[in-house]
Amino acid sequence: MVHVLGVQLPDYQYARFALTAFYGIGHKTAHRLCARLQIHDKCKVRSLTPHQITELAAFLSSPSTSTPIPRFPLATSSYQPPPASTPLAVLKEETKKLSQRAWADPLRNIKIESEARRVVKDNIAHQRMIGSYVGKRHAMGLPVRGQNTQNNARTAKKLNRVDRRG
Repeated sequence: MVHVLGVQLPDYQYARFALTAFYGIGHKTAHRLCARLQIHDKCKVRSLTPHQITELAAFLSSPSTSTPIPRFPLATSSYQPPPASTPLAVLKEETKKLSQRAWADPLRNIKIESEARRVVKDNIAHQRMIGSYVGKRHAMGLPVRGQNTQNNARTAKKLNRVDRRG
């Protein structure tokens, strides 16, 4: 078993699916993360190299400070190349401006584990504070999203339990 940031990743599972063991990472985010770190879709956790594991841990510990992906924008159909006499420095500057303006990294502001739990807790507290229907249902420990309350609300009552001391 590989431990990354306190989470066990099963050896015989594909890395893409094992990453969903982190709270806050779903299938789509795990797929993007594997593409970002150049981990093959069919690569199992046991076959990850130590360098890949270190890279994964470094990225997940602070995604906002990780190195950005170099972007090479594609030319549009109406693109006219600059004349051959244009200096190389000017071309590099134009390419840099295009790549910064055209794309924002979706993994840059990812929140996992305790950060994601805190965000969910804050959202529930906000719903309760403004007195919305959803907030009231959370406070009463009842299902929030319109489920039947006759027989099958046991799980919701367990999960929506909120500390009432504060």
